[in-house]
Amino acid sequence: VRVHASSTSARASRPPVDPLGSMDWYPLTNYTFGTKEPLYEKDSSVAARFQRMREEFDKIGMRRTVEGVLIVHEHRLPHVLLLQLGTTFFKLPGGELNPGEDEVEGLKRLMTEILGRQDGVLQDWVIDDCIGNWWRPNFEPPQYPYIPAHITKPKEHKKLFLVQLQEKALFAVPKNYKLVAAPLFELYDNAPGYGPIISSLPQLLSRFNFIYN
Repeated sequence: VRVHASSTSARASRPPVDPLGSMDWYPLTNYTFGTKEPLYEKDSSVAARFQRMREEFDKIGMRRTVEGVLIVHEHRLPHVLLLQLGTTFFKLPGGELNPGEDEVEGLKRLMTEILGRQDGVLQDWVIDDCIGNWWRPNFEPPQYPYIPAHITKPKEHKKLFLVQLQEKALFAVPKNYKLVAAPLFELYDNAPGYGPIISSLPQLLSRFNFIYN
């Protein structure tokens, strides 16, 4: 007989899980968006990206990446800020960590590189909860929110962090990207349009109590 869940007595002995706290969201109109010089990918193609990943894996092991989930609202409807490249490719702001780099500090560095303003004023990135973990088992596109049973050495670990935005801010967007605000209802169950990770955000964010300011 296959056991699908722990016993009732084991569950009863666990302390109750504390609900996650509330999060403050502010209107999209509170934020100002400028532009700056283009920011190009390290790799010229998907094949080049996996070739570099393979070479680095042999030297430093599994790649660690972090991405930030930034939320605004329009008329009390939550929207996720996404970077759009071309007409059909969307991504969360973030990227690769350096070897030994702290996840939170690394995400702050990457957010500043991607969206930081250029007038010398530093953006105060408030990195909140980790809301998702995804693994890439092979040097191939598929990623999963778990490590497949037969995989002992995943090639990449991606962590998603909620970023609490200030009430007002200015973002400088690289010229080769658009920064778009995508409503949760558009992301939900829309892996063909946004990929499995971004389309899973509505479920991940449903744990939070949204406060619309």
